[in-house]
Amino acid sequence: MTVIESKEPARRVAVVTGAARGIGLAIGARLAADGFSIALWDRDARQLAQAAQALRDHGATVLDVAVDITGRAQVVRALAQSTEALGTPTALVNNAAILGRHGPTAEASMGEWKRVFDVNVFGALQCAQALVPAMVKQGYGRVVNVASIAGKEGNPFAGAYAASKAALISMTKSLGKELAEAGVLVNCITPSAADTDIFGAYDESQRAQLRARLLERVPMKRFVRVEEVAEMAAWLCSARCSFSTGAVFDISGGRAVY
Repeated sequence: MTVIESKEPARRVAVVTGAARGIGLAIGARLAADGFSIALWDRDARQLAQAAQALRDHGATVLDVAVDITGRAQVVRALAQSTEALGTPTALVNNAAILGRHGPTAEASMGEWKRVFDVNVFGALQCAQALVPAMVKQGYGRVVNVASIAGKEGNPFAGAYAASKAALISMTKSLGKELAEAGVLVNCITPSAADTDIFGAYDESQRAQLRARLLERVPMKRFVRVEEVAEMAAWLCSARCSFSTGAVFDISGGRAVY
């Protein structure tokens, strides 16, 4: 394969999944500030519309697309809609994720594990499979997978979530190696916990216990701010990132040990 020197297209378009709130919305806002046109994808149509309007009010070019990324046909439709409105995507941020059941891993059902993997791994894979061919064709692209430090360490009582994030890290490395000469860079971010709506799956007592347990592991003794994750994602989505692919970037307040 001939090595392609990445040249950033004049028109930059980013697709961000799980973008109605939290880390995804922060990434969308940060990329918009960098001049990207943004396609915000999320299954929560109402919240997504509000998020998109908030960005438009600040001058961003934004399209909101209600989509469940576990459905192949929905992903294809969302991509066609995004491309028609904004142009061919030059960046994909796979941020959509669910936490899944809180409880002993040995007692978790196969159905629960499948539900988590369908979103966190297979959903991200379907988005990559849909968007990457056009990136390869144009000789430029950036894929950023938002995993978690849990994918490296494992999280007690969140086994499916941690395992899914480990799979996303591995998928990043495989896809990054495959596309290394195509001008398409694929990288991964592994944040420690952010205090976002992802904890909403748990009741108040469980949330309190989980927050305390997570903060015990972070030397800086705080949650990562969504804007901090967005800043790292913005660099990875840009031409400024030119020689990193298949890489894992920790943003864990010192929690990461490897």
